[in-house]
Amino acid sequence: MFVYKIEPRFCETDALGHVSNTALPKWFEHGREPIFRMFNPALSIADWNLILKKMEVDFMAQIYLFKPVEIRTSLSKVGNSSFGVHQEAWQDGKQVAAGDCVMVHFDYAAQKSAPIPDDIRAQLQAHLAS
Repeated sequence: MFVYKIEPRFCETDALGHVSNTALPKWFEHGREPIFRMFNPALSIADWNLILKKMEVDFMAQIYLFKPVEIRTSLSKVGNSSFGVHQEAWQDGKQVAAGDCVMVHFDYAAQKSAPIPDDIRAQLQAHLAS
């Protein structure tokens, strides 16, 4: 599991006074950075080789400003060219959101999915949730 801590910013709040639902996909994307680095250690845009196929977020409780949020990221499955990522947001010891997405190893030159290399597959499998 990968853990990323974020301090919610004032600009991420909405008119109701809590963190906007639009902040979570951004936070979850940042929480996937260690996975991105498995495929592209330098995070070079010229060598980018992943796409986001699907994403969903479940909101369980309000998230508040000035209280740190912990983003927990693990793998839910690893396929031939795609993999599932499960993420959770926690604040004050309480789970406030969960998200799942499917990422695809992608060959931009050929415009199609590509098999996940064996060395990267091994790294991904080390982070499969139990």
